[in-house]
Amino acid sequence: MARRRRGRDVSGIVVLDKPQGMSSNEAVQKAKRLFNARKVGHTGALDPLATGVLPLCFGEATKFSQYLLSSDKKYWVRIRLGVATDSGDADGQVIRECPVEGIDANKVEDALRFFRGEIEQVPSMFSAIKHQGQPLYKLARQGIEIEREARRVTVFSNELESFDGDSLTLSIHCSKGTYVRTIAEELGEVLGSCAHVVELRRLAAGPYTEDDLVTFETLEAALEQGSLDPFLLPVGSAVREWPEVRLTDNTAYYLRQGQPVIVPHAPTSGWVRLSEVEEDDTTRFIGVGEVLDDGRVAPRRLVVEHGK
Repeated sequence: MARRRRGRDVSGIVVLDKPQGMSSNEAVQKAKRLFNARKVGHTGALDPLATGVLPLCFGEATKFSQYLLSSDKKYWVRIRLGVATDSGDADGQVIRECPVEGIDANKVEDALRFFRGEIEQVPSMFSAIKHQGQPLYKLARQGIEIEREARRVTVFSNELESFDGDSLTLSIHCSKGTYVRTIAEELGEVLGSCAHVVELRRLAAGPYTEDDLVTFETLEAALEQGSLDPFLLPVGSAVREWPEVRLTDNTAYYLRQGQPVIVPHAPTSGWVRLSEVEEDDTTRFIGVGEVLDDGRVAPRRLVVEHGK
């Protein structure tokens, strides 16, 4: 006898304001219970210490989570100088204390030039990167250290917002895979001291910003009123910044069959957001595609509409 699948077929994206002290996986599981959803996933883990923008993909939106995972991020971070921890943040154990005398805002500004543009980082042992199926942070907690290769990332901007003796705050805009704790640790070294992250807040992930945030408290209150689903953003919002290609129902039919199609006035290259034009001239997101060398638009990931 086939096992009954649990939960609702609900699709969309909730931009959660992840609370401090909760892992991203715990956030996913709590959201799944609140919505009684069949399928939920996040789009790039935030450390338990961190708060802020954590897009959660429900149902069909999980097909597009990879594009959010690879998107740029923005952070606000508070760093303490003079103290190093084994994890690089305030959740870790203190392993070293260093002098901070002589460090001022000008020296920090000068040091930050090493952490802008294309840089190489060695991922922290307390990251979620996996080694032979095991997250590095689990190995680190067992006292195991694995050799890691440096990764090239891009820091688009890294600005000093405040400086107060042994505490400073930065505003950072970076590419995927950038570890803010590593920036903090290496900044301490460049300054002739040591450092760790005290507070970290993600301000944006891809198209989503703090303006899109919803808290668990708000969701729990809405659940009591029986009105959770209005907090789900459309699946297509994950790629809302991409160029749009508008399709007639006839063209959309062939594209759904996996066939590349010719669309007048479409972009000449790159990835695009696919929208079908309805009879009332509104549009409906149906997936993402890629413009081929011959100018045709090929489907890459399409939404499956339940009940059709």
